[in-house]
Amino acid sequence: MAKADEKRDEAARSEVLGQLMTVGRTHSAVTVMFHSAVAAKQGLNATEEKTLDLLQRHGPLTAKELAELTGLAPASVTGLLDRLETKGFVRRVKHPTDKRRVLVELDQDKLAELAVFFEDWARDIAEACEEFSTEELRTVIRFLSAMSERQHAAAARLTG
Repeated sequence: MAKADEKRDEAARSEVLGQLMTVGRTHSAVTVMFHSAVAAKQGLNATEEKTLDLLQRHGPLTAKELAELTGLAPASVTGLLDRLETKGFVRRVKHPTDKRRVLVELDQDKLAELAVFFEDWARDIAEACEEFSTEELRTVIRFLSAMSERQHAAAARLTG
């Protein structure tokens, strides 16, 4: 490849990476605002709402496991769980095989109250996905998975 072509490729990549950073920041902001709005409808904050999402996807977890998944400090997770328990979204139960451990499980009836807020959004996502080929969607999945891993690691570094 000629030097001029290499420079054009570098310039194009640099421009696309800049656009990606801008779009990523916009996406991050609207995601936080959406989840904050959903959470507020139920008297929660965004961290509480996303913790419920983790419990829904992973099933009952220990506080330690939640700390690992969220990247939050253990003391923060304890306060978070106290708030969610007070609000009726979770309960602490004895581990079925290890009585020294405590699991946090969802109150499914209370969680169902949040589902209505995601119905329109789920339809919007399905509609937007129609614009992309299956292969393009696989690329998006690969990209988002890589970014999620890195952001989780960054959160863990911040909380020490």
